Amino acid sequence: MFEIPKLSYEYTALEPHIDAKTMEIHHGKHHQAYVTNLNNAVKGTAAENMSLMEILGSISKLTPAIRNNGGGHYNHSLFWTIMGPNAGGEPTGALNDAIVSTFGSFTAFKEQFASAGATRFGSGWAWLIVHDNKLVITSTPNQDNPLMDIAEVKGTPILGLDVWEHAYYLHYQNRRPDYIGAFWNVVNWTKVSELFAEATK
Repeated sequence: MFEIPKLSYEYTALEPHIDAKTMEIHHGKHHQAYVTNLNNAVKGTAAENMSLMEILGSISKLTPAIRNNGGGHYNHSLFWTIMGPNAGGEPTGALNDAIVSTFGSFTAFKEQFASAGATRFGSGWAWLIVHDNKLVITSTPNQDNPLMDIAEVKGTPILGLDVWEHAYYLHYQNRRPDYIGAFWNVVNWTKVSELFAEATK
């Protein structure tokens, strides 16, 4: 049975950038629903004894319910970990070097990543991934992600931004770019760097 992960910080911890009510609904209701629905969807199927990573890697062979809810569970589980209180700023070390080498500067990277999130039509995610030991910015619709075998651009996510309206509408209404701008204040670059190191070793 899949379970919703506990947060390492309080719902209020990301304020004023992400408000406590949004966090409470997003984690406690939306993510919980993905977990509940995923557990129901895998019963009696080939996915019943698979790990989440195995499910994502063979998603083309599984049902839409498993795709939507499995993706939702993975995406949100990552999302909570790459944010935190007293975060933001800029990455350091190998991750910073890779960002500057790939995108020209940290500012240019932020602009490209923000564009991926702002221009994703409807609901979806913006991603910074590692593909062949290189950084790539991409986006996916709905609850898809770059680990899925159906993804247009495949790789290992190290930073993800939820641009579904439920992630920001209570506080930012239809101002998705404002939400994306605020996101940089809560990015836990220490965690993103750890994920980068794991993906490139």
